[in-house]
Amino acid sequence: MGLLFDSFWRAVAYCVHPRVIALSFLPLLIMAALAAGLHYFYWDAAVQFVRVALESSNWLGTVWQWLQNWGMTEVPAFLAPLLVIVAVTPAVVVVALLAVGLFMTPALVSLVAVRRFPALERKKGGSLLLGLGWMLGSTLLAVLALLVSMPLWLIPPLVLLLPPLIWGWLTFRVMFFDALAEHASKEERRTLLTRYRWSLLVMGVLSGYLGAAPGIVWASGVVFAAAFVVLIPVAIWIYTLVFAFSSLWFAHFCLAALQQLRRENSVEPPASPQPPADVIDVTPAPALPSPAPGISAS
Repeated sequence: MGLLFDSFWRAVAYCVHPRVIALSFLPLLIMAALAAGLHYFYWDAAVQFVRVALESSNWLGTVWQWLQNWGMTEVPAFLAPLLVIVAVTPAVVVVALLAVGLFMTPALVSLVAVRRFPALERKKGGSLLLGLGWMLGSTLLAVLALLVSMPLWLIPPLVLLLPPLIWGWLTFRVMFFDALAEHASKEERRTLLTRYRWSLLVMGVLSGYLGAAPGIVWASGVVFAAAFVVLIPVAIWIYTLVFAFSSLWFAHFCLAALQQLRRENSVEPPASPQPPADVIDVTPAPALPSPAPGISAS
C-alpha cells in the first residue's frame, strides 16, 4: 500500500508541471483546428442541409406553424446551426482524444522516467504493434463482460459496482502496458502483473470514477444550450487532465515497482555451505614395545 499512496501523491504533484498542463490543452487545440477546418469547408452547406430538412419535414410543419402563431418565426434557421454543432462535436472530441491518447501517455511516462528513474534500463519489451493488440484484446473482453453483465444491472447495488469494476479492469490493463512498454521485458511485465494485480485494479477503478466527473459538465452543456460552447471545452480539458493524472499514477507506480523488482533480482543469493572435506588421519601410529634386556630378537 505504501507504493500505491506514494505514486498517487507524486502523480498529483506532477499534474502542475508545465509540460503536463501544456499537454492537457492539446485536445482543445486539436478541436479548434478541426472545427476551423470543418467550418471553412462545410459549415454553410451543412447548416443549409439541416435547415431544408427541418422546413420540409411534414410532422415538424405543424410545430413550426404553432410557433409562428406565438410570434416565434425563423425557428428552423435558429435550430439548424445548433443541431450541426451538437452532431459534429462528439466526432471532433473522439478524434482529439484518440490523438492525445496515442501521444500523451508515452510523453508522460518519459517525463517520469527522465526525472525520477534516469538510470532504469530500457528493455523495450512492448512494441507498438503488441500494444495495439493488447489494447484491442482488453477492450473486446471488457465490452463482452459489459454485455454479459447487463442483466445484473437491474439489481441496484450491482449497477454501481459492475460497470466501474469492468472499466477499471480495462483502464489498468491498458495503462499498465503503456507504462512498462519501454522499460520492462516481457517476463518482468508478467511478474509485476501477478504481484500487483489488486493494487493495479484499485487504481483503474478509481481512475474510472474520476473520469466520470467530466460527464457532469458535459451533461450541463447539453442542458444549458447557451453555455454549450463554453462547458464542452471545459469538460474536455477536465477529462484530459484526469487522463494525465491516471497516466502519471500508473507510470510512477509501475516504474517504481520495476526498479524494486530489479533490485531484488540483483541481490546474489547467499552461497550454499560446502560439504566438509574428507578428514585425513595424521595421528602417528603407536610405537612397538622394545624387547626385554638380554633377549635378542631372532
